[in-house]
Amino acid sequence: MDILNDTDFMAIFIDMFRELPCLWEINHPHYKNQTKRKAALDQLFEIVKQVIPTADMTYLKILIGGLRSTYVRERQKVQDLQRSGAADDIYVPSMWYYDRLYFLAGQTEPRSSLSSLPSTLPSPPAEASDDQPGPSRQQHVEEPSLSQGSLSQEVAGPSRLPDMQVPPLHLQRESGRKRSNLKEAAIGLFWKATEALGAPHTVEEDFAGIIACKMQWMEEGQQLMCESLILEALNKGLRGQITSDTHICDLTHGPPPP
Repeated sequence: MDILNDTDFMAIFIDMFRELPCLWEINHPHYKNQTKRKAALDQLFEIVKQVIPTADMTYLKILIGGLRSTYVRERQKVQDLQRSGAADDIYVPSMWYYDRLYFLAGQTEPRSSLSSLPSTLPSPPAEASDDQPGPSRQQHVEEPSLSQGSLSQEVAGPSRLPDMQVPPLHLQRESGRKRSNLKEAAIGLFWKATEALGAPHTVEEDFAGIIACKMQWMEEGQQLMCESLILEALNKGLRGQITSDTHICDLTHGPPPP
């Protein structure tokens, strides 16, 4: 299935992608916040799974990377023709959704990121020939290739792992009632996620983050003992047994009997 030509799905997907600027706006305050970006990816992933139940997060990253890289390439062609001054020549982008991706204009950066994708994708295994090793086995594409073969080998990012054997992703599309409810589900999920992302953190949540960060720097044995002490303190607090005289002390002898 060529998902890029699915006008219903792609229209919804691109609209939701636009409403999640932490995934594409390089100056957005949450652009480098991995927690926020993961939450945004999870939103998009839920929409993709309704159309392709067997899709995974790698599939989603390839789709996003393909959209961005292809838009940048097509926009460059449009601008090059405009600068050439050829009034009679008009370049028509090959992507039907080109105009929908207008928000990606200028949103590029030199470093590798989540949505980067190589301009050359590996040929599907069934099409690769053993008599043509080396560069001839790669095929330059104008559109991001999301075929079964390429999805089973390509990883979003600046590099590929050609020797890694990944089981092929069998693209299956749900139809009927779930397909007809895709737009309604997408809108509902978007507003729920937007509310969750915009909700301010509580003091307790911030403190929990500090504890988790500090425990990551401990050795495994120290982590286990620290966790035990924290749980003991929490249990005493729930029982109302913590006072100003409650402290942690090192015993030089065995603990008192319970």
